[in-house]
Amino acid sequence: MADKLLVNRLKHRVTILRPPGVNDRDEYGEPLNDYVPVATVWAAIEPLRGREYFSAMTENADVTTRIRIRFRDDVDRTMRVQYGDTAFEILHIIRPEFGKKELQLMCKERQ
Repeated sequence: MADKLLVNRLKHRVTILRPPGVNDRDEYGEPLNDYVPVATVWAAIEPLRGREYFSAMTENADVTTRIRIRFRDDVDRTMRVQYGDTAFEILHIIRPEFGKKELQLMCKERQ
């Protein structure tokens, strides 16, 4: 039942980006400065509010948004999530019940 609820909330298309590596080059052979797309996935974007927000503030005041995606094993904290013109920095990655069904990315909006 929980899987169906997650699927119903995945209504935003987001792009997961990784930092450029030493071997990432542009068409002229120059090193890349921009983040590189890894995948475009469906996600639920949930701004934290009320008790969740204040609870997150005690641990890390910058956590402002939770982004839920289907499980992927190639996501880490060095990456970013792009939704339209808004970029989110991943601060924490939560695997509920250590399962392989979903990831919760605790993020802050990049200014």
